[in-house]
Amino acid sequence: MDEFAMGSGSTDGAFGPVRNPWGYAAPYRENSGLEPNSDWVVTGGSSGGSAAAVASLTSFLALGSDTGGSTRNPGALCGIVALKPTYGLLSRHGLIPLVNSLDVPGIMTRSVGDAALVLDVLQGVDVKDSTTIPPQSSLALIPEDFDVSTLCVGIPKEYHAPGLSVETLEQWDRVADMFERAGAHVKQVSLPHTQYSIVCYHVLCCAEVASNMARFDGLEYGHRSGTHSSTETMYATSRHEGFNDVVRGRILSGNYFLLKQSYEHYFLKAQKVRRLITEDFRQVFSSGVDLLLTPTTLSDAAQYSDFTQEDNRTRSVQEDVFTQAVNMAGLPAVSVPTALSRRGLPIGLQLIAPALQDKRLLSVAQWIEQRVGFPSISDFEEPSKARKKRGWERVLMVMHLWSAEVGLFCLATSPHCTDAQVSRSTCRNVPSASVKPFFSRWNG
Repeated sequence: MDEFAMGSGSTDGAFGPVRNPWGYAAPYRENSGLEPNSDWVVTGGSSGGSAAAVASLTSFLALGSDTGGSTRNPGALCGIVALKPTYGLLSRHGLIPLVNSLDVPGIMTRSVGDAALVLDVLQGVDVKDSTTIPPQSSLALIPEDFDVSTLCVGIPKEYHAPGLSVETLEQWDRVADMFERAGAHVKQVSLPHTQYSIVCYHVLCCAEVASNMARFDGLEYGHRSGTHSSTETMYATSRHEGFNDVVRGRILSGNYFLLKQSYEHYFLKAQKVRRLITEDFRQVFSSGVDLLLTPTTLSDAAQYSDFTQEDNRTRSVQEDVFTQAVNMAGLPAVSVPTALSRRGLPIGLQLIAPALQDKRLLSVAQWIEQRVGFPSISDFEEPSKARKKRGWERVLMVMHLWSAEVGLFCLATSPHCTDAQVSRSTCRNVPSASVKPFFSRWNG
């Protein structure tokens, strides 16, 4: 991931950039004519490593911090489902903070159903996070045949942003037409303060970054330099060695915004604009709109050489244009892959719902997923590799989540289990001996 989650391409990490698995899949190789290692494509960010792990079938699920789209952006570019829940629904305890008022743990999976199941397990009040709220009703079983004919879907006119690719626009129109054919009412809506949201986000982000990064002083927390000529020198050297240029730049900007002579001019005005952005969403949803349909990113994934031509700040402005306003309003949103571009890379669309409407959001996302027919990256593997992977899947534990209250999982090796949530007595696929308490190995 990008260092301290500051970036939109996962190219500025301490361990180097992350490569998009779709850049090595047959559709991209055949359409680009390039060797896989000659000029690979980025994953998006900042949680690009998590997205790449899920997209490459290395992991069933992954978590990432979503501050301004850091899970939805790589989710769209890597062709997976990326959910940003309502603020407070998931605990932030254990998450290294970037912007406390915007940070939300995001969930990345290969299907909407998996995302719903993970959210159902993780949601709820945490005594170690005062911002958490009581859980919603069970999200583990979202309806398979959700009726969208009663919905009103909004299309924000401000999201027709400069730089939006023709192919992304085509997918946006395609899914909107799907809703209309299914009986849903699709109409254009306005979020007038969207044009100011990215600047507002930048000011608030830098201000909170400057505060949160103060703990990395080399004395009690974070990297400590070997220079010990004085406390001040060690402090300054530790922060210089421990932060890259992007992080140092945001700290400097944040400290400037928080200066006494700048506080009212920048920080307080940004807070007021944030309230106006939140009010835009409230007015749209109170007018009868159930969901908003938008792009997630401007285009498919960029090649690494093209992406790094511009500085981190410029790239973040471009890539976060559709996602960061949701964080400032504390709303739930999910990115769903819809198609491959002509280059053979994933394109994703975003659904936005009112606060605490996560279940309906996921139900509609699954409805889209069922109809767009987005392929899995495994569909393009060589037959021998696919057989080998399926063999390992039978050897590995195919986790079968039961109820969160009982905390059980299935050790069955059959890959054909379809029951999303059943009891020990009603499971038809495995003998009861294969069902064990999830934490038994640690609890003895």
